[in-house]
Amino acid sequence: MSGAEIGLALSVFLACTVEAVEALTIVLAVGATRSWSSAMSGVGAATVVLAAIVAAFGPALTSLPIDQLRVLVGGLLLIFGLQWLRKAILRSGGVKAKHDELEIFAEEREAARAAGASRPGFDGYTFTIAFKGVLLEGLEVAFIVLTFGANQHRVALAAAAAGLAVLLVAAAGAAARAPLARVPENTMKFAVGVMLSSYGMFWGAEGAGASWPGGDAALLAIIPAILASAVAMAWILRRTLHPAATAEAAGPPAEAAEPARVSA
Repeated sequence: MSGAEIGLALSVFLACTVEAVEALTIVLAVGATRSWSSAMSGVGAATVVLAAIVAAFGPALTSLPIDQLRVLVGGLLLIFGLQWLRKAILRSGGVKAKHDELEIFAEEREAARAAGASRPGFDGYTFTIAFKGVLLEGLEVAFIVLTFGANQHRVALAAAAAGLAVLLVAAAGAAARAPLARVPENTMKFAVGVMLSSYGMFWGAEGAGASWPGGDAALLAIIPAILASAVAMAWILRRTLHPAATAEAAGPPAEAAEPARVSA
């Protein structure tokens, strides 16, 4: 497996792990509160829809000319990746609250209880919430699988990485019967934002006719550069929002000299 394929698989795996954790929290909340069978039915229905989307659009994307494909994929990945990276920087800088799966689980559980008692057999509320949660998070997974896989004509590899991530998260959730709060989701989102933005910049420029020095090896410079820029932005935000802590860390300020008195 080449370095580009390893990067593809790792990016897809991390992104899909994040989305799977968020979908798991929703399914656990409505399943434990109302109906497990209806929740699993919603998960199954959403999975079928997502599989159909990948099967339908995967071949269509790979049939595009390579330059057009790279411009399209690069632009989409750059937009998508910068959105992830922006949120990650704001969370790391203290501007935006960090993603808390336990809090989200509690909110979803309270909403499920407020919807009234579950009906015996099929519960429409549980099915709808589970279906919507898995479908919305899964659409981001499908987008990442299709864009990464189609650009290198390795949709199967991207789908396998996504499937592995979903299976691992599902197995961990089934074993714990609780939200995966210990998963470093915010850190993973930061990493995914960096990876998506880096690949988007790389492939978009190639599709537009640019030639990167060293070919795929240029990613070894692009990824650290974007990571360093994002970390610096987060640090500036923290310093701006918490100047007192920064000043305390730097030590007490020097006392101002008493102005000289002028005798009359």
